[in-house]
Amino acid sequence: MFARTPRLLLRPGWREDAPALARAIGDEAVIRNLAYAPWPYGLADAEEFLARTPDPRHPHLLVFARTRGAPRLVGGIGLGPARDGGAPELGYWIARPFWGLGFATEAGRAFVAGVKDSLKIRRLSASHMLDNPASGHVLRKLGFRPTGRIITRFSSGRGTDVDCAQFEQGMGSDATDDMRCLAA
Repeated sequence: MFARTPRLLLRPGWREDAPALARAIGDEAVIRNLAYAPWPYGLADAEEFLARTPDPRHPHLLVFARTRGAPRLVGGIGLGPARDGGAPELGYWIARPFWGLGFATEAGRAFVAGVKDSLKIRRLSASHMLDNPASGHVLRKLGFRPTGRIITRFSSGRGTDVDCAQFEQGMGSDATDDMRCLAA
């Protein structure tokens, strides 16, 4: 899966991306808001991540800004397996120098549209740590709605469990019905 937006290119990661990936995500301010990334995050972690065999049901893409010169790695986005029989889970991160520029929303829209078209997924889930409301704003812009459930996830960057707000998004032709069910 590849996607292009006015400012971004989303593509699978390549081994050559390992140094840029380690620099971009290897920031405690980024890792502390992620549930699955190790801390500290170094070149070996990036190489291991990029060497994984891709799962076509759970794509992971790197996000590159393609304006003002050579493309720059600004983040990542992907799908994780469903938890507890729920919908597959959207996850994303943006490197700190690129926070507040709308890249998460722009990448999210392109990724969700690609997933909807290629994987025929009817619903997605996502969550954000309660002390990271900016991620909740991104999820709302992407059409996700809060479920009202709070879950606990371990954050390696924090070294502790963290409360997270859960969200879901209906994506099929019956998305309105899906969202009504979530409100009930």
